[in-house]
Amino acid sequence: MWVPLTVALTFILGFLAGDMSNRESGPTATQKKFQTILNLIRKDYVDEVDLDSLLENTLPSLLTNLDPHSAYIPAADLQAVNEELDGSFCGIGIQFTINNDTITVLEVISGGPSEKVGIQAGDRIVKVDGESVAGIGITNEQVLKQLRGERDTRVKLGIKRPTSKKTLSFEVTRGDIPVTSIDASYMVSPGIGYVKVNKFGRTTYDEFWQALNELKREGAQDYILDLRGNTGGFMEIAFLMANEFLEKGETIVSTKERDFYSTEVVRADGTGNFKEAQLVVLLDEFSASSSEILAGALQDNDRALIVGRRSFGKGLIQHQSVLADSSAIRLTVGRYYTPSGRCIQKDYSNSALYGHDILDRYNRGEMFSQDSIKLDKSLEFTTRNGRMVYGGGGIMPDIFVPNDTSGITSYYINVANAGLLHKFAFDYVDSHRDELSQAKTVDELLTKLPADDTFLRSFVNFAARNGVSARWYYINISHDLIVNQLKALIARDALGTGAYFNITNTMDANVQRAVKELLNGGAAFPIGAASAAESDSATD
Repeated sequence: MWVPLTVALTFILGFLAGDMSNRESGPTATQKKFQTILNLIRKDYVDEVDLDSLLENTLPSLLTNLDPHSAYIPAADLQAVNEELDGSFCGIGIQFTINNDTITVLEVISGGPSEKVGIQAGDRIVKVDGESVAGIGITNEQVLKQLRGERDTRVKLGIKRPTSKKTLSFEVTRGDIPVTSIDASYMVSPGIGYVKVNKFGRTTYDEFWQALNELKREGAQDYILDLRGNTGGFMEIAFLMANEFLEKGETIVSTKERDFYSTEVVRADGTGNFKEAQLVVLLDEFSASSSEILAGALQDNDRALIVGRRSFGKGLIQHQSVLADSSAIRLTVGRYYTPSGRCIQKDYSNSALYGHDILDRYNRGEMFSQDSIKLDKSLEFTTRNGRMVYGGGGIMPDIFVPNDTSGITSYYINVANAGLLHKFAFDYVDSHRDELSQAKTVDELLTKLPADDTFLRSFVNFAARNGVSARWYYINISHDLIVNQLKALIARDALGTGAYFNITNTMDANVQRAVKELLNGGAAFPIGAASAAESDSATD
């Protein structure tokens, strides 16, 4: 155990937290103590110590002792962390995968730097600035570091292309590449639009608004908003999205900071364009933060039906402060509350249990049975129309849909874990690129694929050649799931991410239940006797 590191952890907060009044009256006792310890380490410790490195290694541990979401971000990581939510980054404009230890271009972003110089989907990047990057075990993170960079800088790529025996050379000038928040937006059923949002970034509201209006032009009257797996982002974006569905004056969220009696309330301004549409919001255990703000606002105002599983349970607000060396601290500065008064932050007094909460939910059976969900009856709240909702650990759905394990067999798990579904799909697209490129829609693409049984047998033979033997009893059980996944992955590689969800949603129990509720008027409020956490039944 390194004693000086432990001591620094204990006293560093006092050193960093001194305000102007402390400076005017001199250092506090804690600050003096911390400085004394640093001086002792510098002068007397048996080995020479880099105090800057000591502080850098100490800060992350310090902040985790506050709460699970306060964090230190080193200067080297700050740009990458912020890019995820800022809406763009500087790069060459491709989507890639690493297949057979080779960087392979899946998609060239329209109008981006790579398209301008002639790089194509299916190209293999074998050299970057003259250095070989094929067959060396390169990782996604390493690829990103080599391909991203400052705007207007150049990178030389060596490309292997099926139609050329020689390695082709391209020089790409890096530029701004948009980071999109909408994974899919399409008509899932006549009159019903589906939108999947993957984050709450700076451009998310604009993308969301455009998606809703495009679907409206296509005939959508009601909507499914899929927030599963969306871990959050900027709170303000959630406010804007909620505003589209709420009447003027309806509460979106309230926040309370250190002074508990100082409350800020955010209300809808009545300018939303979708206040009359039926709405279903899909949540799961990975929906967190801004996803929960949006879902909570819509549920508590009896504006949307929540379908799925209990959300993550993050009700803390972080503020990012950039330090002098370009590192940053994201510090929890408050809590948010849904319109009914719920704080949905789950207990974090035990950091170890907090980190394993999702696994514990699986082990308790919560993902498969609503009866396994532990509700805190002392945290019951009532919506305007009398629906019972709960605080203290996430947003509870109005309709619980269990994790779907139909079609999951040991064979499916083996081929999925080995990455063979993705590899088969990529190889298929790669060898049929000319034919598949003629398809402009998912329906057109599906007509170019073999019959399901032929398709499945081709995959089984492929898997056998790659180490997973055929086990037809289990293969037949997984038949529909395997075929659906293969079609979805091929559609993704050929047409883009949105096409993937267009296909997988045909077997998604959450989406299908949402469609059913919208068609039957189940999301038209008030809904009378319907109560929170209604269970999806096997006969639905």
